[in-house]
Amino acid sequence: MTEEAAALKPATEEKKEPASNAQAQPDAKRAFCVSLQVAGGKPLKMTGDNPHEFITFLKDSSVAWINFPVKDIKKDAEDIAISLGFSSTLVPTLHSSYLSAYEDRDTELGLMLPAVAVKKFDVLISPILILIRKDLILTIHEDNVNRLIRLSRYADAFMRKIKPTLIQEDKITIILTRIIDENINRNFDHLREIEAQGDELSKILTDTTTPRGLIGPEIYNMKHALISYMDTLWATLDVVNSLRHGDAELISDSPKLLARVGILSDDVNRHIALSEHMSDVLASGLEVLQSIYNNQLQILNNRLAFVMTWLTILGTAVLVPNTLATIFSNPAFNMGPDDKWWYSILLIVSTVFSTWLAYWWIKRKGLFPLKVD
Repeated sequence: MTEEAAALKPATEEKKEPASNAQAQPDAKRAFCVSLQVAGGKPLKMTGDNPHEFITFLKDSSVAWINFPVKDIKKDAEDIAISLGFSSTLVPTLHSSYLSAYEDRDTELGLMLPAVAVKKFDVLISPILILIRKDLILTIHEDNVNRLIRLSRYADAFMRKIKPTLIQEDKITIILTRIIDENINRNFDHLREIEAQGDELSKILTDTTTPRGLIGPEIYNMKHALISYMDTLWATLDVVNSLRHGDAELISDSPKLLARVGILSDDVNRHIALSEHMSDVLASGLEVLQSIYNNQLQILNNRLAFVMTWLTILGTAVLVPNTLATIFSNPAFNMGPDDKWWYSILLIVSTVFSTWLAYWWIKRKGLFPLKVD
């Protein structure tokens, strides 16, 4: 029996392994925590579905970062924050702002940054909440924001570079600047999508067969996408500038670490300058295309004017002999077959003369259109 049990035990374990692997698949979407342990200062990671699962893990941490992806950030963020020890009014205060927010309450600090995703000319903006207390940074975002989940793969690597001897404010500032830097860089990546769509729009505008009703809305969509994108850059810059002086109690006073925040501010300013430059380039390109389009319309108008001028001359040429024919057809003139020769000559001469007179008068008045290509 013992040998049979020993033989059956591996088989049982092999059957359980696929089930455990199947359960591990959704972990990429689960919350994760990385922390520096008090003893030894080594980084440790864990995942979970409920904020209460991390409370015991945080007791042995000197500093930690928890990231929570949620389906509805307005509905779930407040409950998660309260469960991890933040005040109940911090998250609603951050949500009351438009694109970004900065809320300093001495013992806790709340930030909201925009995360941008661009699909064609649709700019999708999702908030990232960053809640900070003395030994914890909590980030909350919706499921469609993957940038911090990607960053979590390298979280233990950059946490390992944090010296255990640093004060808490320095540790918090190092982790915070790394998170903000990741968000800024991923936002800037989406400017390429707007640039690519702008180039595609320019290609469409060079096609003279493009429906004119399509051009106006597409140009508006491109400009609106650029404006929306630049709004997120200005909003990010406001938050970074609020951090760069180290006024918050939870942020480091170290000039070296504050210089990192200054670099983030410089990065955002550079991104704004590049966005404005791209806006100018696209705008100038559209102006050139608009000039080409206007030139095409001018050529068409010249052709129509040329046709209308000659129709006017021909109309005059027909009108005069037709008027003479109407007059002489009156019974008062009592014209007979003997009058056909001089009558025909009169009609021919009046037609030629009226044609020449109409042409001479229009040309003398300068009413002929310019040269038509």
